[in-house]
Amino acid sequence: MTDPKTAATLAPAPDHLPLPGDALCGRCDSSALGFETTAEITEANGVIGQQRAVEAIDFALGMDKPGYNLFAVGPRGTGKHRLVAGIVQDTARQRPADRDWAYVHNFEDERRPRALALPAGRGAGFDKAMDQLVRDMRAGLATAFGGEDYRNAVQSIQEHVERHQAEALDAMRAKAAEKNISLLSTPMGFGFAPLENGKVMEPEAFNQLPEDARKRIETDIAALQEAMREAMQQMPALLKDVRRKIEELNRETAEFAIGGLIRAVRERYADLADVAAYLDAVQADLKDNIDQFLKGQAPQESGEGKPPSPAPPDPDVFFRRYKVNLIVEHAEGATAPVVFEDEPTYERLIGRIEHRAEMGALVTDFSMIRAGALHRANGGYLILDARKVLMQPLAWEGLKRALRAGEIRIEAVFTAMGLPATNMLEPEGIPLSVKVLLMGEGNVYYPLQAYDPEFSGLFKVLADFDERVVRTDENILKMARLVAARARGDNLKPFHRQAVARLIDDMSREEEDSERLSANVEHLTDLMRESDYLAGKAGREVVMEEDVEAAIDARRRRVSRIAERMQAETVRQTVLVDTAGAMVGQINGLSVYSIGAAAFGKPARITARVWLGRGDVIDIERAVALGGPLHSKGVMILSGYLGAQYSQDMPLSLSATLVFEQSYGGVDGDSASSAELYALLSALADVPIFQHFAVTGSVNQRGQVQAIGGVNEKVEGFFDLCAARGLNGRQGVLIPTANVKHLMLHRRVIDAVRAGQFHIHAVSSIDQGIEILTGVAAGKADDTGAFPPGTINARVAARLHGFAEARQRFGAPPRWETDA
Repeated sequence: MTDPKTAATLAPAPDHLPLPGDALCGRCDSSALGFETTAEITEANGVIGQQRAVEAIDFALGMDKPGYNLFAVGPRGTGKHRLVAGIVQDTARQRPADRDWAYVHNFEDERRPRALALPAGRGAGFDKAMDQLVRDMRAGLATAFGGEDYRNAVQSIQEHVERHQAEALDAMRAKAAEKNISLLSTPMGFGFAPLENGKVMEPEAFNQLPEDARKRIETDIAALQEAMREAMQQMPALLKDVRRKIEELNRETAEFAIGGLIRAVRERYADLADVAAYLDAVQADLKDNIDQFLKGQAPQESGEGKPPSPAPPDPDVFFRRYKVNLIVEHAEGATAPVVFEDEPTYERLIGRIEHRAEMGALVTDFSMIRAGALHRANGGYLILDARKVLMQPLAWEGLKRALRAGEIRIEAVFTAMGLPATNMLEPEGIPLSVKVLLMGEGNVYYPLQAYDPEFSGLFKVLADFDERVVRTDENILKMARLVAARARGDNLKPFHRQAVARLIDDMSREEEDSERLSANVEHLTDLMRESDYLAGKAGREVVMEEDVEAAIDARRRRVSRIAERMQAETVRQTVLVDTAGAMVGQINGLSVYSIGAAAFGKPARITARVWLGRGDVIDIERAVALGGPLHSKGVMILSGYLGAQYSQDMPLSLSATLVFEQSYGGVDGDSASSAELYALLSALADVPIFQHFAVTGSVNQRGQVQAIGGVNEKVEGFFDLCAARGLNGRQGVLIPTANVKHLMLHRRVIDAVRAGQFHIHAVSSIDQGIEILTGVAAGKADDTGAFPPGTINARVAARLHGFAEARQRFGAPPRWETDA
C-alpha cells in the first residue's frame, strides 16, 4: 500500500495535465474584422440572432384578426424595445392613418356626448371651421337682433297687445260709467267704486245711503267685476299669441343670421353624413334656444329701490356647446400611429374626463374629455411595458376590456371601480382597431398565461427573445456593426478594431460561454460609453483596447468592496482556508456570491469525518436548516455513489458528516457535491488532499463530474486568494470538463497559467479528480470487483469493509446465547 506521505509527492498522470492558456478564454481575432475603426463601417444592423422573435413580430403585425396582439418576452437589455419599435415603425409607414375623432355636444342628452369620426387629416380643419362658425354666428346674431328692423317688428307685436288691452279697458270703463261707477287702477290691480257728483264716493257717504241703494250699487259692482274677470281671462291667450309671434320672429331672424353661415360649412363637409347631421342639429338647437342668447344680450335693470336682477347667461358658455373637442387628429397624408406610453395608468390608457370649478361646484362637459393612449394609437400600434401596466390600478383590466369589446369607452375611475358617482358624463364609445405590443420578462408572461384566463385569447403571439446567440463569425461581424451603430447613435468616438474585439470578448464573458455571445445590448452600450469616457480622459480620439480593459476593471473595482473585504479576512486567516499543504478529509470548495450587480467567487473549507455507523451521510447544513434542497440532493447522491461503488455485497456501515466550515448563511446548489465526495473519500482512505487546489463541480451517482455555473468567478476567486498569499507554482482549480467551453477568464489568470504559476484542471470523473488532488491512483476494479492495492478506491473499500465487519460483530448475540 502506498504511503500517503509519499503519495503527496507524486506528479499527476499525463492525461491529467492542466489546461493550456489558450483554452481559458475565447479570443476574438481583431484582424478578421475587416476594418481599422468603426468609422469605416457604413452598414449597421441592430438585430443579432433574434430571427425567431423577428418572425413572430412580422406574423403578429401581418395578422389582421382579433386577439393577435404580441407579447415580447426577454431579459432586460436584449434590445427588444428597440427591435420591436423599429419593425413596427417600418410597418406603420406602409399604412395610412385611421380616422380623426372628436367629441361634440349631444343636443338630445348632454350627459352622453357624441363621438364624431372624420377622415384622417380633416379633423383639425373641422375644428377650426366650427370655431370660426361660432364667432361668425355670435356676430351675426348680435347684428340681426340689434337691428332696427327686429326692434320695429317686436314693437309692432307688442303694440297690438297694448291696443287690445286699452280697448278692453275703455269698454269696461264706459260700461261702468253707465252705472255711475268708476274703474280704478291700484297697485293690487283693477277695482270699481261708486261716484258722487263725478267723484269717488267716500266710504262714510256710501254707508249713509239707503239700504236698497247700497245693494243696487254692490250688485252693479259685482257684475262689473265678473265682466272684468272675463275680459282679463282672455289676456293670457293674447300674451301667449304674442310670445309665439316673437318666438317665430326670433327663429326667422336667427335663421336669416346663421343659415348661410352653417350652409357654407355644410357644403364644405357635404361628403360626411355624420358631420352634416351634426350641423343640422346645431342649427336647430340654436334656433330653439335663441332666447338664451337674447337674455345674455339684454341690459340688466338696476337702480335704487329695484331688486338686483339675476346675471344674464354667459354668451361664452352658451356657444361652447357648438364647438368641437378634437381628441385625435392626424396630419394630412399621415401614416399609422406608433404610440409609446411610458406611464400606462388607467386614465392615460383609456382617457379621462376633467372638471372645472364653478360657483363652488365641479362641473364638466364634452369639451373636457381627454384622449388616452388607445385613442392616439387607434388604427395603428401601441407599445407598452407589461410590468408597468400591471402595477397601475385598473389599467390591465381597462386594457383588456377595450381589446375584448373592440371599443374605447371613457368612464371615471370611480365608475370603473364600481363606486357611485353623480353628474358624470357617459361619452359615446369609439370603435377600437389597434395592435398592442407588450414588453416584459418571462416572470411576467408565464404567470399571466397561467392565471389570467383572458390573456391567451388577447395576446396570441409570443416573440421570445434569446438572451444569447451563438458566437459565429457572422454574429461577431453583426456585433461589430452594432458597436458602430451605437457609437454613432450616442455620439461616441470611433472604436479601434482591437477595442471592438475586446468588447465582443466581454459579451462572451457576460454570457459565461466562449461559444456564445450575450444579447444584452444595454450592457454593451454602457461599456462603450464608459470606454469612450476613459479614452477622452486619456486624450485619445479613437477608443483603444486599453480603454475597454480599463472600463471593465473600473466596473469590477466599483462593486468589489465586499469581495475584497471577505478575501482580506481569509488572507488574515480569520476565515480558515489553506492554499498549501495537505490534509485528510479537508478540501477547498468554491461558491459564488451575488450581491446586487456584483458576482464573485469565494473559496470555503469543506470537511468530512467518518466513523462506524448505519450508512448515514449527514449534511450538517441541512440538519440546522441552513442547507437548501439542491445542496441536500447533492449530499444524498453521495450515499448512492458510495453504496454502488463499494458496498455491493455488504451493508454500507459508516456514518459521516459533511459541513462548510465557518458558513453562517444559507447554502444551496449542488456545485460543491464533487468537493464533498472528494473530502469523504479522503477521510475514508485516510489519504490527504492537496490544499493548494480548490474544486467545483457537481457529481451524479455514477461518479461523473457535471457542469456548474459561475465557473469564471469561482476560478478567479481562488486565484485572487492565492495571488494575495503568493503564488507557488502548484496552486490551481479543478473544474468539470463540461465547463471548459464556459471559460472566459481575466487576463491576470491567463498570464499566471502561461507562466506556470497557476493551473486549471478539467476532470470528467471523480477518479480523475481524486488522483490530481491526492497524487494517488484511483484504481479501477477488475472482473471480480477488486481494486488494485494501494489505490484510493482499494483503501476506501477496505475501510468500508472493516466498518461492515465491526458492525456485524457488534450486532452478534453473546457467546452464551450461541452455546445454548
